[in-house]
Amino acid sequence: MSALSLVALVTLVSTVFANQLDAHPPQQQHRHWAQICNGNPTNKIRGCDRYGCGHFGADRHSGKGKHTGVDVICADGATVYAPFSGQLSGPIRIFHNGNAIDDGVQITGSGYCVKLVCIHPIRYHGQIQRGQQLGRMLPMQKVFPGIISHIHVENCDHSDPTQQLTPVVPPFPQQDSRWATLCSGNPTNEIRGCDRYGCGYYGAPRQNGKGKHRGVDVICSDGATVYAPFSGQLSGPIKIFHNGNAIDDGVQIRGSGFCVKLVCIHPIRYSGTISKGQVLGRMLPMQRVFPGITSHIHVENCDRSDPTSNLEKGKWQRE
Repeated sequence: MSALSLVALVTLVSTVFANQLDAHPPQQQHRHWAQICNGNPTNKIRGCDRYGCGHFGADRHSGKGKHTGVDVICADGATVYAPFSGQLSGPIRIFHNGNAIDDGVQITGSGYCVKLVCIHPIRYHGQIQRGQQLGRMLPMQKVFPGIISHIHVENCDHSDPTQQLTPVVPPFPQQDSRWATLCSGNPTNEIRGCDRYGCGYYGAPRQNGKGKHRGVDVICSDGATVYAPFSGQLSGPIKIFHNGNAIDDGVQIRGSGFCVKLVCIHPIRYSGTISKGQVLGRMLPMQRVFPGITSHIHVENCDRSDPTSNLEKGKWQRE
């Protein structure tokens, strides 16, 4: 083969490889998406308000439908960024009534396809890079006063985008036996004291003194975001009431040297892996079942041992 032919062959192969790389860029280094909204570096998901809840699968249309996306918290007027590199297309309308937030755009590329709605993009076509300015958040308060303003993020195939939205969390170090914060609003994992329904510490009397509390009750407001205390494998659902009441749900996490059941929460999923500090789900409406109780997550080790020492700065009092 002549030198000229060899150069031509190398050029052809390089061109083909470059075209394939453009069509199918490597994704493993960016398995999780970039920050979507200025002011929300962790892509925190909307909890619950009077208009509903922001997690994937939340009830819609008075229980007749399910939320097929995730609501990422974003203040009205905030700058919005591209979660990954790709091709823009749009506009995307979900309300079809021309209201102040009926706008959005689709991004396809990097192995993903997603619709970002309730934003006004800087353009509807062309290429965009991960982290580049995509547009701005529209005035949601004008349409839904009092709602937690947010960007509606929906995968084109209606699958759950939560995993991609959650930042990578380093593996939980084995030498540190303390768990991460379980509930938004309770950074120290403070344990429920005593109220007219009983006490939240491990071993507290139950069933009129004939039984003992085999878990610990970590204070958590109804509707609050719940996080994974450590990295591990999910399984469930976990039911302790077995009567289908409003709080009879939960999930088990096994890993990082621990196995725990978190009950009275609704997880975003019942299987798969999760990392320490990732969004696990939301607190269920305990006040609906036990009016006046200190709302809490029931935390129970799988072997029924005392989890108190693993709860970072856990506070409890036997009253």
